[in-house]
Amino acid sequence: MLNKKIAFIGPGVMAEAMIAGLLRQKLADPRNITASGPREERVGELHMKYGVKATTDNASAAHEADVVVLSVKPQRLTDVMKGIKGIRPNALVISIIAGASMKKISTGLKHKAIVRSMPNTPGQIGEGITVWAASKEVSEEQQKITRAILGAMGEEVFVEDESYLDMATALSGSGPAYVFLFTEALIDAGVHMGFPRRIAEQLVLQTIKGSASFYQGAERHPATLRNQVTSPGGTSAEALYYLEKAGFRTAISRAVWAAYQRSLELGKEKPAHNPEAHDDDNG
Repeated sequence: MLNKKIAFIGPGVMAEAMIAGLLRQKLADPRNITASGPREERVGELHMKYGVKATTDNASAAHEADVVVLSVKPQRLTDVMKGIKGIRPNALVISIIAGASMKKISTGLKHKAIVRSMPNTPGQIGEGITVWAASKEVSEEQQKITRAILGAMGEEVFVEDESYLDMATALSGSGPAYVFLFTEALIDAGVHMGFPRRIAEQLVLQTIKGSASFYQGAERHPATLRNQVTSPGGTSAEALYYLEKAGFRTAISRAVWAAYQRSLELGKEKPAHNPEAHDDDNG
């Protein structure tokens, strides 16, 4: 890994998380990492922060790389691929782009060794999880490289069936957004009752962290754990009754399904050209 040249096409938040993880775990030499994007200010920022190379020329960055990481917005992918020429025949391409199939990327880049992956935002602190699939042209060595790169952000899960990637996008990729919304709602409820916001935040944050850790260690179905804290006629029972009455489970299920459908749609959409739009960190 230390000798591999890695190019990040699209120096956004997740690309930075991957760079930080690779350097934190000493899996790559910053001199072998290139961040490429349309804004000199952004790639220059990554250069100053991590010591990586910076460029606004996607083609040259990709041409020199053993591993090309595509980390642009889905709507920018088609245009970006048109500008990337001359990827090395034995290079590995890793995509973290929602909805973009391996077939689409392979056709657009005229390249066969493709890994499609879906990380999530906790990867920024090394606590993420990434689901990934690989084309049959990806060698065993390249699979090991993929595990190292994706593992730098946390856990990684390999799946044989690419269709799982759209499901992962909806469940774990978008999952932090659902957790943050739930967290926000609990904090606001605490403030509504009369807690100072800082205390409400502390109570909610530790409750969520502790509950997740307890569930992970208990190795029991969440319903069993829920029943343990739900006394007949008690406060938890009353609260859960109102959540069920409000359709809490159904709302979550429908939301995840909607995200899944949107992921499928992103893979089919043609990018809408807007000359006034700016996607500074990607492309």
